[in-house]
Amino acid sequence: MSNIPVVCEVDLAAEGKHQGYLRVPHSVHRSAYGWIGVPIVSIRNGEGPVMLMSAGVHGDEYEGQIALAQLVRELQAEDLRGQLILLPQANASAAAAGTRCSPIDNGNMNRLFPGNARGTPTEVIAHFIEEELLPRCGYSVDLHSGGSSLFYPPTLLRGQGHTPAVAAELKRLQAAFDAPYAWVFTGGGGPGSTARTLMGGANRKGVIPIMAELGGGGAVDPAILALTLRGLKRLLHSIGMLPDYTADAPQGTRELHSKGSVYAYDTGVFEPCKEIADPVTEGEAVGLLHRLDMPWLEPVPVLSPYNGMVLAKRVPGPVERGDAVVQVADDAG
Repeated sequence: MSNIPVVCEVDLAAEGKHQGYLRVPHSVHRSAYGWIGVPIVSIRNGEGPVMLMSAGVHGDEYEGQIALAQLVRELQAEDLRGQLILLPQANASAAAAGTRCSPIDNGNMNRLFPGNARGTPTEVIAHFIEEELLPRCGYSVDLHSGGSSLFYPPTLLRGQGHTPAVAAELKRLQAAFDAPYAWVFTGGGGPGSTARTLMGGANRKGVIPIMAELGGGGAVDPAILALTLRGLKRLLHSIGMLPDYTADAPQGTRELHSKGSVYAYDTGVFEPCKEIADPVTEGEAVGLLHRLDMPWLEPVPVLSPYNGMVLAKRVPGPVERGDAVVQVADDAG
C-alpha cells in the first residue's frame, strides 16, 4: 500500500525460506536517510494455514525472542505445510536496548496498535503488523514474559471466543501449547476489539490469536525456554503445519481468570511473602514494604484485596507507589 512507508525485504508470497528486514524509515542527525531493521522470516511451503509468530514487542522479554530465533534456524520449508511468518524482535529498537519501550520514541508497542503509518517508529511498525501482516494470517501467536519487573510461570493467554467455532479453536490451541496455566480473558475479543495490543489487532483482522507470558525478571529460564519451544511445535503440529512432528503426552493446563494486581502504596524495598501459585486470601499480606530510609519504622504489610493464587510477582526489590508487586488469579468457572 502506498501510504505505508515500511519496505519489506522479504517477498511474503514466495515459496521457500526467506529472511531479511522490515526497513522502517528513521531520519536522524547521524543518518539522514537511515532506517531501523526489524528482522522478518517467511517459511512457505504450498497451501495451508498461515501463522504469524511474534516476540520482542517488549524488548526486555527474552524467552520468546530466543525461541523464535531457534525456530528460524531449525525449520526449513520442506518441514512445513502453509506459511509461517516470524518476527523475533518486533520492536527492534527496544530489543536492542533490552528495554520494555523503545529508546527512540519511548513507544510501548503493545499499547500502540493499530499504530500510525505516519507516526513514530514504534507506531509505524505496529501499523505495518496490523495492516500488512495480520490480514495474511489465520493464526497469531505473540510471545511475552514479565520483562524486567515481573515473573510469570509459563502461561497461555486467550480470549473466550466471539463465536462457538472460534471458542473451540482457542481451546484446542490452548491444549496444544500445553502450558501449566492459561489466563482466560473474561471480555473483549472479536472484530470489535478496541484493545491497543497485537492480540487486539489480530481480533480486528479476523485472526485467531493467542499470547503467552513466559518467565521474566530480565533473565532467561532454560526450562521455560524448552517448554516454549515444545509448545510452539505442538501448536504448529495441531493445525497441520508441522505434519512430521511427534507430540509427546500432554501435561494439562489449569485455566485461570485474573482478579487483578496488588500495588505498593509506599516507596521502599519489597519483601515477598508469597511465591508463584501460593494461595492468597483477601486481606492477607503478600509481602512487606521496608522503608529503609526510616529504619525505626516497622515494615508496611502489602495486603491483597483478592482471593485466589499468585500468578505473577515482582522481581526487583525497590518499589515506588503504584508499582504492581503481585498479580492474583483464580480458577476459571
